[in-house]
Amino acid sequence: MPLTFTLDPAITPALRDDILDLWTDVSNAGGSVGHVPPVTRDEIRPGLVRHLVQMAEGRTRLLVGLDETGHVAATAFLTHNSHRLMTHWIWLYTVMVHPRYQGRGYGRDLMAAAADAARGLEGVEAIRLTCRGGHGLERFYASCGYKEVGRVPDAIRVAPGDDRDEVVMLLPLG
Repeated sequence: MPLTFTLDPAITPALRDDILDLWTDVSNAGGSVGHVPPVTRDEIRPGLVRHLVQMAEGRTRLLVGLDETGHVAATAFLTHNSHRLMTHWIWLYTVMVHPRYQGRGYGRDLMAAAADAARGLEGVEAIRLTCRGGHGLERFYASCGYKEVGRVPDAIRVAPGDDRDEVVMLLPLG
């Protein structure tokens, strides 16, 4: 069953908790969303609070994908660039699909919904995102139309002796 995507849903306690659970589950499954397993909800919470504050300030938009039961199965945060010379593109952060739904095409659906949402934003011509090297994520994003435009070797240290590249990807919307 396909996910139902919504941009800028009302932030209820249930939605907030669903996102927190999703982020924790994705992180603990090895997902590259800012943490290294094992993590707890309490360790994830400050990152979610930062996104929620940016949403309240009007800098960030939330895209959620709900499963057939109405629970959050996927998310992405679209963040306006604050540099006045770079307002023609946005950042895509914290792109997640719950591990139980991976392999069903929901990641590709999420990326298409994010591109559609970005096309609806005035003056936005492209989406940038970064991903952690070593997981093949750049191949997934490339299959969604993104191009690798930069790479910082060993920028991400997931553990002592385990450094990964930060890969910068771009999707022109034109």
